[in-house]
This record gives sequence, C-alpha cells and structure tokens, in this order.
Amino acid sequence: MRKLDRVVRLVANKDVVVSLVGESGTGKEVIARRLHDLSPRRRGPFVAINCAAIPEALFESELFGHEKGAFTGATARALGKVEASDGGTLFLDEIGEMPVAMQAKLL
Repeated sequence: MRKLDRVVRLVANKDVVVSLVGESGTGKEVIARRLHDLSPRRRGPFVAINCAAIPEALFESELFGHEKGAFTGATARALGKVEASDGGTLFLDEIGEMPVAMQAKLL
C-alpha cells in the first residue's frame, strides 16, 4: 500500500491521463479521488460516471450534454459530464462497458 501511495503522489503532480485497471470493487475510484485530491486539479470538481449504468442511447448526451430542442424531450440545455469536470477530474468507471464509437469520440 505504501508503494501505491508513492506512485499516486508522483503521478498526481503530472498533467497526464491515468488509467486505473482492476476488478470491480478493488478501489479504483478511491485511488482516482486520492489522485484528484493531491493534484493541482483538486480545486476543480471530481466527476464520476459509471459507464455500465448508462443506456447506450443516452451516452452522448450524458457525456457531452445537449442544447434545448436538440432532440425530442430536450426541454432544456444539459451540461455534459466532460464539461462539468472542466478544471477537475473525470472518472469513467467501467469504461469497457462504453460503446466503442463513444470511446472514439472521447479521444
């Protein structure tokens, strides 16, 4: 655990994308929050999204938001998670469950 904490502290000071890999329930979000709390981004929001819990049809709107009237039922502008996490950290839990086309849009 000490070795992991040293790595977290080292990485937290870098402006890099971090990929945390592990089985469900192994503490990836805990580590992501620790990275956020130790980084210069700590003043910004920490936004977590469980990709496995979002229906495929809603992914784009959930991640990128939408404008009022963009589609049937869009009665107001909605801020997406990507924009909501600006200046902070976006944690994508269960990203392997995200449709491949949506993964490409994130790149």
